[in-house]
Amino acid sequence: MALMPTLLLALALLQGAGDLVPAGYGSLKRADVAMSVQLEGLTVSAMPLDEGVIRLLAPDVYQNLHALRESRASQMDATRRRLGLAAVQAWHVQFFNVQRGDARYDPRGVQLRSAGRDFRLLDVIPLVPGFESGTLAQGRRVDAIILFDAAVALNQPLVITLAGVSNAGWGDVLPRLERERAAIWSRAASSRKPPAP
Repeated sequence: MALMPTLLLALALLQGAGDLVPAGYGSLKRADVAMSVQLEGLTVSAMPLDEGVIRLLAPDVYQNLHALRESRASQMDATRRRLGLAAVQAWHVQFFNVQRGDARYDPRGVQLRSAGRDFRLLDVIPLVPGFESGTLAQGRRVDAIILFDAAVALNQPLVITLAGVSNAGWGDVLPRLERERAAIWSRAASSRKPPAP
């Protein structure tokens, strides 16, 4: 009979599988989720800051990205209100200069294609001083949060495009996310002690 509480707990966790997985059990790295575009000597990496995605990342990465999103929540909400939208979708974008000399970048050119629709970014929230300059020295990186319409479907394949260069790799990321969700529910179930009978 001691097996019964464990079975009930596992069943309860499975019933909540459509909900957010518990935080702190993920194992993915940013590179497992981010989509990258290479423009000559500039590498652009972007990933959604959606709670359902970032909870699948290793605990330290999750905590950092969650805190980052929360620290800019008022700016994101101001954009949402200004545009009269019910919600916005936040993405973390990084620009790396891997070429000799300076590289130019323009985050406003980032676009997503989701469910047959094109989405242009709504706003840029710089995370480092000087982001607005659009110039990046050799070996340097800058970060920002970019906002899209919340209608971008993260549960379907999507394409990110910048300056005519595209990456449709989200279709490859989706099965990885689903496997990690299942693994997290399993880790969470095995780490919780059932109540005493």
